[in-house]
Amino acid sequence: MCNLYNLKVSRAEYLDYFKATDDFRNELTVEKDYAAPGKPGYVIREQDGARVLSTMKWGFPTRKERKRPAREGEMPYLYDWWTNCRNLGNNMWKPWLLKPEHRCLVPFSRFAEPKAAADRSGPGDLNWWFTVGDQPEPCFAGVWKVDQDHDRVYAFCTTEPNPLVAPKHPKAMPVILLREDHDRWLHGSMADVLELQAGYPSQLMTVA
Repeated sequence: MCNLYNLKVSRAEYLDYFKATDDFRNELTVEKDYAAPGKPGYVIREQDGARVLSTMKWGFPTRKERKRPAREGEMPYLYDWWTNCRNLGNNMWKPWLLKPEHRCLVPFSRFAEPKAAADRSGPGDLNWWFTVGDQPEPCFAGVWKVDQDHDRVYAFCTTEPNPLVAPKHPKAMPVILLREDHDRWLHGSMADVLELQAGYPSQLMTVA
């Protein structure tokens, strides 16, 4: 599964490209050029008929009890972050996917999948990096909600890997939307959601 991706830090570029307004109520800030589980990333959603750029935590959290007693100042539980949704009929994802207002676009620059040990050329060479060549601001097909701690969180869908990704990471790849499918993802039916859960054309991607 994809648990690391790069993104542009400049909100202005996203606001301009997606013709979105800024969600000034959001207190989270993307301080790096990457997103990781539990960390903030950018999300394009729709509100009152207009696109909005928000910052949310990546991953739907589930609480688990600590194996040891919490120390002073610690929460009594930890989080698991569910960052990718593959089974769209699962009760964790389906209630939100059924509501177009809870679908979103997750912009990225490139995404990582871990290399097998045999493919690593050095200690820092841990990931394959995949890029999309035909869009300046490609997007994953995402979903968002407000969690039990009243934080807004997001995840994105995965699917069978295309012929470029499969030899490197045979389990799955993110659902990347064609530019012309953005509106369909944000407004379509559940049948549209299921149809869009497909691998991106491999001839439009590169890997390094």
